[in-house]
Amino acid sequence: MGFGDTAKKIQTLADKAERTYQKINELRSEVEETQTTVLDTSERVQRLENEMAEQRAVLDAVAREVGVDLESVSTEAHIAEAERAAAEGAPEDATDDAASAESDGGEPTDDDDAA
Repeated sequence: MGFGDTAKKIQTLADKAERTYQKINELRSEVEETQTTVLDTSERVQRLENEMAEQRAVLDAVAREVGVDLESVSTEAHIAEAERAAAEGAPEDATDDAASAESDGGEPTDDDDAA
C-alpha cells in the first residue's frame, strides 16, 4: 500500500473524527438545555403545587365558614366521575386512583401512579 492511500485513509478517518466530535458537542448542548428545562419545570411545578395547597386551604376555610360539607361534596363528585368514566368505558383503576388520592386529602399525583 502506498503513502497516498495511507494519507487518504488517515484524512478520511480525521474527517469522521471531526464530524463525531461536532455531533458530541451538539448532543452535549442539547443535554444541558434539557437539564435546564427540567430544573425550571420542576421549580415551576413546585410553585404551582404550593399555590394550589394555599388555595385549597382557603377554599376549605370558606366552605367550613358557610357550612358546606366537604366530605359529601367530594363523595358526590367522585361518584359522578366514576359514572362518567364507566359510561365512557374507562379502565376502573383510573377512578380508583382519584378516589384513593381524595382519601389521602389531595388530588391524584404522579406519586399515586407509581405506588
